[in-house]
Amino acid sequence: MEAISVKLDGTAAAAPTVARKRAALFSALQFAVELDLLPQNPLKQLKLRRPIVAEAVDRRVVVNHAQAKALLTAVQKTYPALEAYFACLYYAALRPAEARHLRVKDCALPESGWGELVLLGSTPNVGGAWTDSGQANEDRQLKHRGVSDTRPVPAPPELVKILRQHIETFPTGPDGRLFVTRVGRAGVPLPPPFAKPLSMGTTYRVWAAARAAALTDSECASPLAKRPYDLRHAAVSLWLNAGVPPTQVAEWAGHSVNVLLRVYAKCVYGQDEVARIRIEAALALTTGAEQPRVP
Repeated sequence: MEAISVKLDGTAAAAPTVARKRAALFSALQFAVELDLLPQNPLKQLKLRRPIVAEAVDRRVVVNHAQAKALLTAVQKTYPALEAYFACLYYAALRPAEARHLRVKDCALPESGWGELVLLGSTPNVGGAWTDSGQANEDRQLKHRGVSDTRPVPAPPELVKILRQHIETFPTGPDGRLFVTRVGRAGVPLPPPFAKPLSMGTTYRVWAAARAAALTDSECASPLAKRPYDLRHAAVSLWLNAGVPPTQVAEWAGHSVNVLLRVYAKCVYGQDEVARIRIEAALALTTGAEQPRVP
């Protein structure tokens, strides 16, 4: 336990790293118990302080709408085939693995107005050593969902326009997948059996170039939208601050309401003044004073 709490240079590891390694070690020892290789899990007898892991999203990583549009524009100029991918993360709050799984048949994209994306699964990139097939990419069910579960997500008109243009411009993969590994200036997908989902290495390189082009030097050096996943944080934060009920946001984002409020509590801002007015109104009811106008 002391060994997994430090890095190779002897300095303390980050709390999420320690928690992840501890969970893996506990599971391995528990499996040994199931195989009768150990009489009991020795970690259960250790009284060790658990690392405190920050669950809430850091507000500094969340971009505003103007910054998000500037980043998408930079992606369009740098690597046009990926604009729609990042747009799905920002406008529909898709996880990267869910966007990599998206197919044409899953998208309802009318010529005008709102559309809808029906998410059927995810395609995480976890490495061949951790998949049943031995492939680095493996199609799975949605996170924390059953194999046949789906999740509908609304697509704003801006996203519908970007996706329609993407489908018209870039050929899909052999199975209709929207975001795949491409070659050449035209972005042609690799043919079978070499066809595979979009490379995460490509997304990271393109995103780094887009941040450098769209953000100021100080913003680029900050945690602001450091990872593509931060676009999903921006989307959920936008929905919550727009007044969408948390139950609806949780359904669209694929969270429980409890997790949603715990993770995004610091990203709900601009409500302080409204809260003060409502408290003042409640106090006025007990004192008989003139009640302030509650928004």
